Amino acid sequence: MDPQVPEPETAPPSHPLRRRGPVREVIDTLLLAAVLYAAVRALVVPYGVEGASMDPNLHNGERLFVNRNAYVSYDANWFRNLLPGDDREGADIVYPFDGPERGDIVVFDPPVPDPDKPYIKRVIGLPGETVTFRDGRVYIDGRVLDEDYIEGAITDCPRSEECVLGPIPEDHVVVLGDNRAHSRDSRDFGYVAVDQIIGKAVFANWPVEDFGRLPQPEYETE
Repeated sequence: MDPQVPEPETAPPSHPLRRRGPVREVIDTLLLAAVLYAAVRALVVPYGVEGASMDPNLHNGERLFVNRNAYVSYDANWFRNLLPGDDREGADIVYPFDGPERGDIVVFDPPVPDPDKPYIKRVIGLPGETVTFRDGRVYIDGRVLDEDYIEGAITDCPRSEECVLGPIPEDHVVVLGDNRAHSRDSRDFGYVAVDQIIGKAVFANWPVEDFGRLPQPEYETE
């Protein structure tokens, strides 16, 4: 008598994968687009140049991308004070990347009440330095600043024939417009706190002929 051979087990019937309907696909696409948009806006914001204060390098109507995280910072003492031991007084501001550098073009909230939109200027003086305006030139700690990007423009001080800004406090900068004769800047309102800076202008996207990364000048003092 032949032994009984067990019948093989049959797999449970498979269910076909459900395809997402067109409405669900549209919703998922919109959600993904919203997440990506929020992520990009957290890093970069658009800015439109208004006026002639940055001529001849930036022009009225030019569109830029501004890096909002260029000068992100934190207070190292806040973290140190979480550890046991003596509390550290004051702030120890640390820039994980770079702080403002001379020549950076920045967008910032003006330090004086102004109904206009944020300003755009170039960083000229850094913390600890003294900026002097004399004989149409800019001096950093007594040495002439060579600015070949303004093609010999005269830098006057509206308050007197010679004026001095400095020593510049910690976490503050001096800013100037490239069009020195038609710019309201640190010669008028003084220092700009770094925490007032919205971001660093890094890229021009309109008009087409200006498309590209904004150049970073190199400086020599005489």
